[in-house]
Amino acid sequence: MSVSVKPTSQDGVLEAAFGTPVDQLYAAATAGTASPALQRALELRSFLAVAEEQVACVRGTIHQATSADRDPVELSAAAMRFDAQWLEAALDARDSYTAALGELLRTMPPPGPAPARQVQLAQPKITTALPLPARAAPVPVRAGAARARRP
Repeated sequence: MSVSVKPTSQDGVLEAAFGTPVDQLYAAATAGTASPALQRALELRSFLAVAEEQVACVRGTIHQATSADRDPVELSAAAMRFDAQWLEAALDARDSYTAALGELLRTMPPPGPAPARQVQLAQPKITTALPLPARAAPVPVRAGAARARRP
């Protein structure tokens, strides 16, 4: 099942934040009309869907291994340790994605047009001084002299 249609624990939060059902949010992202905050939120939601699916899978494995109708001799401590590590990793991932999504929603700009910002560019002034020659060269006699007019 695609992560875009798999429900997550944070779908209600996303719908409240963006004012639109999750399937329409994905449609906006697919159409290219989604804001950068929405695109990032949907990426995090997709990762969260996978992590929550892993939690459910491990939980099912543990329930199956420890069900009352199973023979206790089949229960393996090594398998249970592995399942516990897997569950811990899946829960850590789920919690991290939930926290990241919450942080994104808390810090994203409010919906609507972005306020116009005035940008003032600094234009540095460059001042230079020409180096003075050590000894001035002699000026030619006719240098800069105006021509005499002919009558």
